[in-house]
Amino acid sequence: VQLQASGGGLVQAGDSLRLSCQASGHTFSGSPMGWFRQAPGKEREFVATITSSGSINIAESVKDRFTISRNNAKITVYLQMNMLKPEDTAVYFCAAAGNRINRPVRSPSFYDYWGQGTLVTVSS
Repeated sequence: VQLQASGGGLVQAGDSLRLSCQASGHTFSGSPMGWFRQAPGKEREFVATITSSGSINIAESVKDRFTISRNNAKITVYLQMNMLKPEDTAVYFCAAAGNRINRPVRSPSFYDYWGQGTLVTVSS
């Protein structure tokens, strides 16, 4: 099983980015997929997650600016990030749960598979 994240980059405050994460080796048809991030010197934190049926859980700090979606046929989860701020700078990781309950769980320990991370840098 592999999760391949892409779409990160260097942007200015107020810009937008769209992250993508495509899975292979597993359909995750009954499992949630999500995004976490880790800033330098900080712990990994939850950003957003979505079940295969479309139930969403999103962090309060980004809920007015970020949107999560997924394409089950493509086994891909997306994170649309608008109005980016310097404090959004982090490595963004996608994650997917294995054979677990299909709920939008925030805890990183719930997720069995992780992508390699894509760096998002927001300059002021």
